[in-house]
Amino acid sequence: MLLVLVVSASSLFAQYDLNLPDSLKAKEELYYNGSLPVYDVPQQKLPLMPNGKKAKNIILLIGDGTGTSQIYSAYTANRGNLHYNRIPVAGFSVTTSSDAYITDSASGATVLAAGVKTYNGAVGVNDDTVRVRTILEQAEEKQLATGLVATCSITHATPASFIAHQPARRMYEEIAADFLDTDVDLFIGGGHDHFNGEKRKDKRDLLGELKQKGYTLTNDFDALKAVDTKSTYKLASFLADVHQPRYPERGEQLAVSTTKALEILSKNDKGFFLMIEGSQIDWGGHADNTTYIVQETYDFDRAVGQALDFAAKDGETLVIVTADHETGGFSINGGNIETGEVVGKFTTGGHTAVMVPVFAFGPSAELFGGIQQNSDIYFSMIRALGWEMMMGN
Repeated sequence: MLLVLVVSASSLFAQYDLNLPDSLKAKEELYYNGSLPVYDVPQQKLPLMPNGKKAKNIILLIGDGTGTSQIYSAYTANRGNLHYNRIPVAGFSVTTSSDAYITDSASGATVLAAGVKTYNGAVGVNDDTVRVRTILEQAEEKQLATGLVATCSITHATPASFIAHQPARRMYEEIAADFLDTDVDLFIGGGHDHFNGEKRKDKRDLLGELKQKGYTLTNDFDALKAVDTKSTYKLASFLADVHQPRYPERGEQLAVSTTKALEILSKNDKGFFLMIEGSQIDWGGHADNTTYIVQETYDFDRAVGQALDFAAKDGETLVIVTADHETGGFSINGGNIETGEVVGKFTTGGHTAVMVPVFAFGPSAELFGGIQQNSDIYFSMIRALGWEMMMGN
């Protein structure tokens, strides 16, 4: 009996081997010292809009691995102010997958993208490995602009699940090839190696194919900053060969990526769908590292602020901020709002089954309050856009 339990535990945690480069492998660190600079946040909560108003645009922000403790650690670090504070509607999401009490990021993102609970490791496919139509693909069918932004490889589980269809999340080269089968308008993240014919096992030059399809290609952050969004309509921006550095080492990549994405996508008169992932909050949880979690959630919250500012000015944009799951069993055992210090504690180096928060602002935000299944988030987005007839997969 003991042997069976040991084997089962090994199998359970094998999914959390992220195969990260040494530069992103953090050590356990329970104490954060309050060293990040404080940023300003408007103090007033954003207003509710009339119930039933339809959205033209959707910005879905996913803080990978983010539970309430992750948010409160950043709240403490920024001395009691976050852009999360501004959002008028809040609820919780149940994150179970079809085959496990505890989900992984691939299954957790696929259900947000397509409303279909599936097995851990699945990217845009159901339990029978049959492709499911995602909200990004549906938006393309409706001639909306579409985009993906991540602080990791763009072929990683969360962004991949909105655009690719593969039976296993580690099929990075196959996932990259799936990008060429879509009309996605822009994607910004790491993963250059997975598109580079000199690095791919099959030697297929996906970068050349992207150019042929009319994409502007950039291969570093300076080139992204220089992109003229007035004249650019399709953008493939790579910020790393595989994964970007941690924050603050990577600087303002997420903020600039968010700005560029909104400027390009908002030129489409029919609307847009944009998914933005704060990818490495999850990695801080896997490492049982409080500082890593604080830094990444802090950076992600400023992207939340950019989305909220855009939506408040635009009046037709629904912003949803949620997570695929919680990572680390992270709790806060001590801290100080005045100094920004946080003392963390962890129950695991993997994911947990606890519900994760869901926040919403803009047209039809009322659909996202209360306790819901993670699949409900997809269906609520479809209803918010007035696409009830497209809900089947």
